[in-house]
Amino acid sequence: MLIVNTENIKGREVKEVIGLVRGNTIRARHIGNDIVAGLRNIVGGEVKEYTQMISDAREEALLRMQHEAESLEADAIINIRFTTSQVMGGAAEILAYGTAVKLK
Repeated sequence: MLIVNTENIKGREVKEVIGLVRGNTIRARHIGNDIVAGLRNIVGGEVKEYTQMISDAREEALLRMQHEAESLEADAIINIRFTTSQVMGGAAEILAYGTAVKLK
């Protein structure tokens, strides 16, 4: 399955637009990571534990979107985007969405 954040795929033509597909996940902070993050906040630098958590969440959302597209027998997902929103203190939703298409 081709997944791109552009409106088209170079050298390929869209035969049919199937429609919107999406995948999401909600991740919450972990007390162990909060302790490490608090220490990093004092000395500065990247909070790698949270970076990894968000990266894993994006991958999960992307995979769920891809599974939805596959269930619709799409060949590709174009114009994908990610969005994040806080759903409660310490928890955030990652949403991946795009347009499922069939290619010629």
